Amino acid sequence: MSFSQDVKNELIQTEYESSCCERALIYGLCIFSKSFSSYGISMQSENESIARLYKRLIKKYSNVSCSIKKSPQGRSYSINIENKTDCDKILGAFHHNDKGSLKINHANFDCENCVHAFIAGAFLACGTVSNPNKDYHLEFTVPFLNLTKSFITLLDELELSPKLANRKGYNIIYFKDSEAIEDMLYLMGASSAMFEMMNVEIVKDIRNKANRTANCEAANIEKTVQASFAHITAIEKIKSTKGLDYLKNDLKEIAVLRIENPEMSLSELSKLAGLSRSGVNHRLKRIVEIAGSIEE
Repeated sequence: MSFSQDVKNELIQTEYESSCCERALIYGLCIFSKSFSSYGISMQSENESIARLYKRLIKKYSNVSCSIKKSPQGRSYSINIENKTDCDKILGAFHHNDKGSLKINHANFDCENCVHAFIAGAFLACGTVSNPNKDYHLEFTVPFLNLTKSFITLLDELELSPKLANRKGYNIIYFKDSEAIEDMLYLMGASSAMFEMMNVEIVKDIRNKANRTANCEAANIEKTVQASFAHITAIEKIKSTKGLDYLKNDLKEIAVLRIENPEMSLSELSKLAGLSRSGVNHRLKRIVEIAGSIEE
């Protein structure tokens, strides 16, 4: 089961203390579903539990009975209400008429939590969220422009600041920021999914920091190996052509230390020599220069 389906199943199982919030949930589910007008009210979902919730709450809050139809392939479930009297009854139950374009009617919200339940209903109807292990993305796919605008206004009032895009004629209201998605999940009532996402984010952060540290250490080791190789090559050249006594005592001492400790960094070598790192570096550079001036 996908993370998105886990979120929806958590929202379906939410029990509301006040009936006004449950009513706001089905209102969101209704107006963000396939159609909501006197010509027809319908919904379609791959989740049978969402269809059952729709059927139960439509009956409870508008006293209209409806049936669930399963697709021949068994991949989706739909409810279609075509009787105009029933459609008008449902519209009236949510303070809608068939005049003008479809927009959110705030008369359906009796308390602050009603808005949260309404957004949960919208998500059940047309929302998806990516698996946080792969990507951070939550979106609502809305076919109606004015409904899109009024939904964005509502989300902005909650300081959620969604983004808007268009995909194949549909309006896509989406979030890409992990904190905003976590806020949305919590607000809708999917707290378990929110904590799961936060845990994934923490693990990702730890892993990324570990990778950066490992990459940094690997780079430092590579630099140490390259520098040590250059030093030892120069020292061996001097030793084979002139002998180490060719070097001044301070250079000879550091040359012997480098030969004996090829794996050490300059910092480690400086502690062993009782010198500053820059002092060791300067002497080794001088040895490399001397080796470069010797003709073989």
